[in-house]
Amino acid sequence: MNRYTRYYIITLSIIYVLGSFPQSSFGSGTDSISVTKFGASPGSRENTTLFVIKALESCKGKENAVLVFPKGRYDFWPQHCIEKDYYESNTTDNNPKRLAVFVENQHNLTIDCKGSEFIFHDRMQPFTVDQSTNITIKDVNIDWDIPLTAQGQVMSVTDSYIELKINQLEFPYIIENSKLVFVGEAWKSQWNGVMEFDKESHLIPQGTGDSPCLGNSWNKYKAQDLGNGIVRLIYPFKRKPAVGNFLVLRHSDRDHAGIFICNSNNVNLYDINIYHTAGLGVLSQYAGDLTFRNVKVVPNPAKTRYLSGHDDGFHYSNCKGQITIDHCEFAGLMDDPINVHGTSVRIIKLISGNKLRCKFMHEQSVGMIWAVTDDRIGFIENESMQTVATGKVKTFAKIDNEVFDLEFQGALPVGIKEGNALENLSWTASVSITNSNFKSCRARGILITTPGKVVIENNIFESSGSAILIAGDANAWYESGAVTDVLIQKNVFLDPCMTSMYQFCEGIISIYPEIPKPQANKPFHKNIRIIGNEFHPFDYPVLYAKSVEGLTFSDNTMIRSNKFTPFHSRKAGITLDACSKITIAGNKAQGDVLGKTVKLENMPASALKLPKNGFFSFVK
Repeated sequence: MNRYTRYYIITLSIIYVLGSFPQSSFGSGTDSISVTKFGASPGSRENTTLFVIKALESCKGKENAVLVFPKGRYDFWPQHCIEKDYYESNTTDNNPKRLAVFVENQHNLTIDCKGSEFIFHDRMQPFTVDQSTNITIKDVNIDWDIPLTAQGQVMSVTDSYIELKINQLEFPYIIENSKLVFVGEAWKSQWNGVMEFDKESHLIPQGTGDSPCLGNSWNKYKAQDLGNGIVRLIYPFKRKPAVGNFLVLRHSDRDHAGIFICNSNNVNLYDINIYHTAGLGVLSQYAGDLTFRNVKVVPNPAKTRYLSGHDDGFHYSNCKGQITIDHCEFAGLMDDPINVHGTSVRIIKLISGNKLRCKFMHEQSVGMIWAVTDDRIGFIENESMQTVATGKVKTFAKIDNEVFDLEFQGALPVGIKEGNALENLSWTASVSITNSNFKSCRARGILITTPGKVVIENNIFESSGSAILIAGDANAWYESGAVTDVLIQKNVFLDPCMTSMYQFCEGIISIYPEIPKPQANKPFHKNIRIIGNEFHPFDYPVLYAKSVEGLTFSDNTMIRSNKFTPFHSRKAGITLDACSKITIAGNKAQGDVLGKTVKLENMPASALKLPKNGFFSFVK
């Protein structure tokens, strides 16, 4: 190697290293500020909240400020928290929110935590980013000493009771009125839900999932404290957990996100471990151009926990621009790892020729500023779920947390009536999800309903229910967003996928918009390609699709697993309902794969291209 070649390699290496860090951390004009200058002391167990408020205030107005936390443990208590009302999507409306690290009206700021432990106490929101641009948060571990969800190990199971061993230091409890009640730092809440995890594999055991919590009338149990952390739950539970397994015991509302990003643009999260939250892990709402890289929402491995976040891992509601998720990991969640959607609203009154009164229809999606001037709005006919017209907003006027008036720049489309739905087409994102690991969590893996370009590539799935759900609805959940360009390729779907039933889980990949009257000539979703993936099915259904135009399932490999027992009611490998322009080709199998057939519902056979010599065969 001559000196010129060596120089060239070294130069490229420097460019690569520098380019891998947020640009705001380098270059002229960078202002590095240590939180310790404002009184914070790592490892002291003091309340860091007030010191962080002062440090963040000092960053305002500086070019490319970097707020540094020297590595250590920082504790955050509600005292001194900024309190502010936020109406957070898919979150219980408990206001005001308590905000620990509050980034508001800041620009070109990096918060570098240097691998520190941020430990939170009571109900609070660790990070909030509001009305800010070019913000980077990196290298931090988020946790609670006393989590807002509990767990216990199954020690004994009989026909009349089960006994749990509960770590009283991490999950303190009392028995009140014969019920199991968890108590913490200024809060208490009664056990109200459960999820079982296998002791060794950390998987949700097959068939447990959302089956009624140990029986339909489980809440009629009586609790008895036997001492030393042993609690007897007296009731003839219909579903009995396995001795040695762990039960995650839910007992509180989802009322604060772990990281809340709203009304902001270009926010980057790097190298973050979210070990616990009081609600959604990272909630992004009316935000744009978001990058999450090496962000994990997983149980804290140092604490022998099976639980991680309280609910979803990453939740994106009404976002726009580009969402990039890369090298992330999810495990032990009590809801879906990733959910990307818009929010539909219902027309409740025609006020005039260009003005409507509208209502948020789900109790956990209220109070938001749903639209601003010049936003493009789609008018949805509910039964077919078709967007029949569009219009532009002139004014938005909030009446109360559930109701608002919407004035348009032109006349309302002909035929629009009360009961129809609206979606905001200006707040829709493109999404890239790559190189990530979806371990066992309650429910599905990825929920995606957005018309932007979607790429799901090089991921590993072990989700308890469907690995990928492409939904869409303007009648129940009111989560909008018909897809128009989705590529699912080079992923591995392992055999834990679809081991339990949850809502909309009709296959390992389930395309299930809630359309009251689907029609093949009026598709809801379009242009979905599922190419070059590896499936390990133990059961029949690999793919279910409803109301899709332009669906390709090609060059995928099915490898039969015998690890679990088939149970699903669907006995076709692929079921297509009211679809058109479908291509299934080039797929292959290893072993005695059960789902070998394609079943059509509410559509003609001419809508399907299926080679006669392929793995799948058509059945009427």
